[in-house]
Amino acid sequence: MKMKSMLSAGAAVVVAMTLATACGVTTSGSSGDNSSGGGSSSSSSGSGTIALLLPDTTSSARYESQDKPDFTAEVKKLDPSAKVDYQNAQGDSTTQQQQAEAEITNGAKVLVVDPVDSAAAATIVTEADKAGVKVISYDRMISKAPVDYYVSFDNEEVGKLQGQYIADHTPKGGTVVMIDGAQTDNNALDFRKGAHEVLDPLFKNGTLKLGYESYTPNWDPQNGLREMEQALTKLNNHVDAVLSANDGLAGSVIQALSAQHLAGKVPVTGQDATDAGLHDIMLGTQSMTVYKAVPQEAKVAAELAVDILKGQKPGSDLVNGTQDNGSGTPIPAVLLKPVVVTKDNIQDTVIKDGFTTMAKINNPK
Repeated sequence: MKMKSMLSAGAAVVVAMTLATACGVTTSGSSGDNSSGGGSSSSSSGSGTIALLLPDTTSSARYESQDKPDFTAEVKKLDPSAKVDYQNAQGDSTTQQQQAEAEITNGAKVLVVDPVDSAAAATIVTEADKAGVKVISYDRMISKAPVDYYVSFDNEEVGKLQGQYIADHTPKGGTVVMIDGAQTDNNALDFRKGAHEVLDPLFKNGTLKLGYESYTPNWDPQNGLREMEQALTKLNNHVDAVLSANDGLAGSVIQALSAQHLAGKVPVTGQDATDAGLHDIMLGTQSMTVYKAVPQEAKVAAELAVDILKGQKPGSDLVNGTQDNGSGTPIPAVLLKPVVVTKDNIQDTVIKDGFTTMAKINNPK
């Protein structure tokens, strides 16, 4: 993926949770919240509804603990009169489609969609376009549909960072297992592509061996556990490294390794810098995670949404590249930079940025 420039997410913007509370949240439907600010409209106010449609609560804890409150708080800060309507599809693409249709019917002006299924969500874009509603593809790209904007991290770079860690920490001739994300998630395909770009030359020349690889339906940790157990069985426990696509799957990998007394003896990658993943890094059972500063991602998505609501075109200081999602139309994009976190730099990254605390890492929920 080519982009014109890169924003750094190293200095993550963490928005106070109290602002999210101040937006007034009421629960409705399938994990739906109605969050609105007070204030009166003015010439600089969008005075409309932004729908935030997130995919699930199982693949990562980030959606409820970070994306939702940080996005809502930033919208409130930028335009107190704007309303954020939140929905979570709980891993069901049909539910997400229904939620999007309801938001369009109810007059939302902007949909911020993190798709459950990248391909299926193209229908959401089609329906929104008919109604004159703008769509921001958030974190995961909606494929083969002309979304208005894309906000995420350089996802191929995430995979390259994971692949390079495996390349640097696996003995020559070692056997690698790859537990990929969901095949229906465009991001998972990008992570895998980036990792293979680094590792395939090593597999080809015999420096490393690819012993087992599998996608993980729905990013479900239980599916990941099953795949890792099958890998260990197939390879008679002869595993020298595991490239796990995210921290949730890494936890399952560690569980399977632990049952064979291999936890802590095999490098395991991750992603998302979850408290549980960072806890495992401190214990030595997980080797690294790729830190994506979610508060910064939520912040820039909110900025884009509010600009659209106000009828303003986002500036080049925000939109820093384009992406190809197969629609035939280059998608204006905000791409943030991922960072490798290990035991050695936890203090200088996630702690320094205020992303989490040692208290949370020591006692993950």
